[in-house]
Amino acid sequence: MPGKRDVRPITQLKNKTADLVREVSETGRPITITQNGEAKVVVMDVDTYDRWRSAMALLKVLAQGEADVGRGRTVKHVEAFRRARRAIERTARDA
Repeated sequence: MPGKRDVRPITQLKNKTADLVREVSETGRPITITQNGEAKVVVMDVDTYDRWRSAMALLKVLAQGEADVGRGRTVKHVEAFRRARRAIERTARDA
């Protein structure tokens, strides 16, 4: 949950947009914007957003892997490495 100073009303976003953008860019901390006292959106800098997206992609891959294990869709590590080498070789040939 964000700290008090990380929550701002939408009027502050409207009236002091440049100041909020500068603050988020300098601190790297996201700011939650409220409307009628309810949290509605989050403003974050691009670097934080990119890291968040990368983390979400990694978590998705992990979840898919866990689902595969749960369904018994696994191969021995020797086979996995063989498939990986083949894919790398194909990519190198196609490049």
